[in-house]
Amino acid sequence: SVESRKITMVYRIYVEKKQGLENEANALKNDIVSLLQIKGLKKLRLFNRYDAENITKELFDYSVKTVFSEPQLDIVYDKLPEDDAVVFAVEYLPGQFDQRADSAAQCIQIISQGDRPTVRTAKVYVLYGDLTESEIAEIKKYVINPVEAREATLDKPETLKVNYEIPTTVKTLDGFINL
Repeated sequence: SVESRKITMVYRIYVEKKQGLENEANALKNDIVSLLQIKGLKKLRLFNRYDAENITKELFDYSVKTVFSEPQLDIVYDKLPEDDAVVFAVEYLPGQFDQRADSAAQCIQIISQGDRPTVRTAKVYVLYGDLTESEIAEIKKYVINPVEAREATLDKPETLKVNYEIPTTVKTLDGFINL
């Protein structure tokens, strides 16, 4: 069938609040400067990264301005700014529920009346200023909750499909009752 031969591609965009509306980024910058005492941080930008798969280019482009962003409030980028800054991304751990990705996938499915696309999100932090390696590590520790999230790669994946290895044996703990 034509459907099974469809080439799957991952589309990616970055969404940032317009100037004057970047309250979350400003609040986080203030927390880092005041709570963590990292005075070298001069500016912080926050982007929501969206990766989508199993979607046509036309539907993705339509979704950019209807699902992934609000044109009155947001600026959309195809790639991150390439200037002198520290950049890292944070994504949910596999198995953790990503409300933003789930809502986006539902909205796109409603718009298309078709199959539900695969959507993944990440929050991208862009830090400006004179920061040491230990200060960057401290900032990462502050924003990444290891119970639910991890640092994400900045590279765009070939696919959003996740292959889990299914264990063939179950580990047995001998002497448990005696403990």
